Amino acid sequence: MVIVLKNDASESEKKNIKSLLKSKSFKINEVKGEESTILAAVGKLAMDTREVEVLPGVEKVVPISKPYKMASREFKPENTIVEVPNNRGQIIRVGGSRLVSIGGPCAVESREQMLEAAQAVAQAGATMLRGGAYKPRTSPYSFQGLGEEGLKYLKEAGDKYGLPVVTEIVAAEHIPVMENNGVDVYQVGARNMQNFELLKRLGKLGKPVILKRGLCATIQEWLMSAEYLLSSGTEKVILCERGIRTYETATRNTLDLSSVPVLRSLTHLPIIVDPSHALGVRDKIPPMALAAIAAGADGIIVEVHCHPEQALSDAAQALYPAQFDKIMRDIEALAPVIGKEVAHIRAAENHEAQDEQTSENLKSESAKPQKLKCAFSGKKGAYAEQAIFNYFDDTAEAVETNSFDEIFQEVVDGKVDFGMIPIENSTAGSIYNNYDNLTRYEDISIAGAVTIRIEHSLLAPKGATIESVKNVYSHPQGLAQCSSFIKKHKLHCVDTVSTATGAELVAEKNDISCAAIANARNAKIYGLQVLAQGIENNPTNYTRFVIIAANHVKGMEKKIKQLGEKKPNRASILFTTKNEAGALFDALGIFKEANLSMNRLESRPIAGKPWKYWFYSDVVIPQEAKNPVKYVEDFTEKLKTAAEDIRLLGVYAE
Repeated sequence: MVIVLKNDASESEKKNIKSLLKSKSFKINEVKGEESTILAAVGKLAMDTREVEVLPGVEKVVPISKPYKMASREFKPENTIVEVPNNRGQIIRVGGSRLVSIGGPCAVESREQMLEAAQAVAQAGATMLRGGAYKPRTSPYSFQGLGEEGLKYLKEAGDKYGLPVVTEIVAAEHIPVMENNGVDVYQVGARNMQNFELLKRLGKLGKPVILKRGLCATIQEWLMSAEYLLSSGTEKVILCERGIRTYETATRNTLDLSSVPVLRSLTHLPIIVDPSHALGVRDKIPPMALAAIAAGADGIIVEVHCHPEQALSDAAQALYPAQFDKIMRDIEALAPVIGKEVAHIRAAENHEAQDEQTSENLKSESAKPQKLKCAFSGKKGAYAEQAIFNYFDDTAEAVETNSFDEIFQEVVDGKVDFGMIPIENSTAGSIYNNYDNLTRYEDISIAGAVTIRIEHSLLAPKGATIESVKNVYSHPQGLAQCSSFIKKHKLHCVDTVSTATGAELVAEKNDISCAAIANARNAKIYGLQVLAQGIENNPTNYTRFVIIAANHVKGMEKKIKQLGEKKPNRASILFTTKNEAGALFDALGIFKEANLSMNRLESRPIAGKPWKYWFYSDVVIPQEAKNPVKYVEDFTEKLKTAAEDIRLLGVYAE
């Protein structure tokens, strides 16, 4: 059952409720949500819910109707995030706003093979390394794995490239040797999905477990197996769809991608997809990997082998490194469409910097690592806040400000670590105020960038209808992006600092003639109703944000480095041209000579200098550049021959 507590429930009342449930042998999990606190209680004995409903501090009791209790969304409404640490001080989160990828060979065959495979998948963007040391093969004469020797090779390769390791466990007696060799994530294969004794032993470890769907298992049977893990002690369960057996013979199995959205409604557990075992043919795997992400999966697990023709197992379905690299680049392109970012492993040198900082902190017992602060314009629920969540996951606190100018000032003053500012929208165009701020604040650098999809809704107080609305509140960009809807309904526009600020103002007014254009999640935050969704002019509506940092603030260089989870591939540059004919043409020629593809060029007037302009440029750094920072710095030196007042705003990853 789920016990929803009253907002004013005291600690003594909560203790009394827990005491009663424990006396009835219920296992209790306290979950604190944004609006309320619940107690999720699971027990083997039946209990009259009225015994709990009458207790002080209880708002209501909701029985769990599903046969699986702890795995159900009734038990835990919020999505579970499974955390997997690596040896570089980084936490890989499965189930959050970032997409994870697990790559590596089916079986560990040698030390050299694993080191080569780990390097390949790490360079492509994998966040974990897979490899089987104990292989459950259909034929007793097939390669059975290297056992403990294979575990040692797997762990060595993973540690070298900062990749937590995933390996399949086929028998409970292998648990001690796997623990001793540092296995990070235990994988339960399809054949063992209903090996309940194994599941109970694994659950007691409290380690992350990937639970693959059985060959002929229903979704309910699959979730019941997850229940064995959860009820035995672990909260770190990841479901993996890997195809089921049907009458179809064109592929190895049938990949049931419909299970992903179905599971989303039934369970809070994260979901990944294994297209390798479903398809069984390497050239069929990439499109299904992308389809899995589009369906809502939190990541993929695929087989990658540097020499698949020599593989000792599953050779036909092992991807070449180049194929895996292409998949990762395609997922990077797809991620903004579904409102997510792709997770990456932090570079080794960043780990060293973090270790230095950790050592400094340990010098004082009172010194504790502080969460990064990132400022944004507007209120809770703004798109910029969503961009912070997407980029930083949960490693940064979102700090509200009243304007873009205030963000820049807060960053320069060192009151926050970073600022999240929108720079352009795919339909409404550039946010010129922020281009101007980048020219004015000389101590500001760009540390990163993120793109999110913008989906607008019309939000109004309870009782309002579209017909009753006369005035609409939103940021000017939001109003511009929904101009067709506004024109159709003859609405009067009122500018606000942000879309979320508009929602807050409408909630305060509580007038059915007033509505806000904002993200639908603002309805829950500010107690409004959604009158219409998807009202933007163009459904392919995206906003690009950049993350700004101060150049001069002590320790900022280390903080920026910690963001560099992947190789820089973008640069932003400010420059002015000489007052002569063809000056801009000559400057752009330097860009061409350096093979810098320009995907943004904006001109902004220079205050106090009539008819003089700053040129803002975003460029793509060639993949072959071994040292992107030096490559761009060398370019800026050449640019000085054709331009003036050059400022390198940042070299960063996007």
